[in-house]
Amino acid sequence: MKIAFIGLGNMGAPMARNLLKNGHTLNVFDLSRDAVQSLVDAGATASASPKAAATGVELVITMLPAAAHVKSVLTADDGVLAGIARGVTIVDSSTIDPASAQGFAKLAAEHGNPFVDAPVSGGTGGAAAGTLTFMVGANATAYEQVNPVLAVMGKNIVHCGDTGMGQVAKICNNLLLGITMAGVAEAMSLGAALGIDPKVLAGIVNTSTGRCWSSDTYNPFPGIIETAPSSRGYTGGFGTDLMLKDLGLAADAAKSAKQPIYLGALAQQLYQTMSQHGDGGLDFSAVIKLYRDVGAKR
Repeated sequence: MKIAFIGLGNMGAPMARNLLKNGHTLNVFDLSRDAVQSLVDAGATASASPKAAATGVELVITMLPAAAHVKSVLTADDGVLAGIARGVTIVDSSTIDPASAQGFAKLAAEHGNPFVDAPVSGGTGGAAAGTLTFMVGANATAYEQVNPVLAVMGKNIVHCGDTGMGQVAKICNNLLLGITMAGVAEAMSLGAALGIDPKVLAGIVNTSTGRCWSSDTYNPFPGIIETAPSSRGYTGGFGTDLMLKDLGLAADAAKSAKQPIYLGALAQQLYQTMSQHGDGGLDFSAVIKLYRDVGAKR
């Protein structure tokens, strides 16, 4: 297919490369010239605007930081809706609030375009390997249409329900992720303070009832997992400020549903503290610094 891909950040760029590797033709757009050039070097065509990228394509994919960016890319004078043909589907893989996704779907429908929300899980490693999980909110027809393209970038494509339900799944997943990472950081820091070898403790946790992705794949204690951000100074990966954004989305959604999120609220405060300390650009597993830095001062 001829596809427009808009948003070439840490997740979008490797996703776009996987499309190119599998024979799709891409028009790409991003505010970063270096990001665009990297994709051009891989075989994509640079576009001067979202409108230009969306002109003459069969599918549009966006991967952007927040709902405000999605709105701008869609509705600006040089935005997607100004260039897209009627009937062409828009897939948004950004993580935004469900209400915004539903609003964008309504706006796109008024222009004659189906809209699919398809946020992802799996991190930058999954994006590069093409093993992401896509949580898809769409009607059955749109889901069947986009499934083969999403399958090039992910190995688990889940139809969560109508538009917005992909975002519901994503914010609930990341709510849990933020909580479990803080829990693993707390447990690992306590074990180290009490004198156990962190590698021994991690090995026990990862073969016992405390096992979870935050421990066995992305352990926040340095030196436990070589491929984890904790072993490279918490660089790369999923930024603390992005986790804070997602927890904010969960908190807002919980408020609208009158549903309590006790642990989520505490996790939100932990990541907010990190951000205020200037660590918002570090991977979110750096939450362990809140525990280890205190211990180091004793």
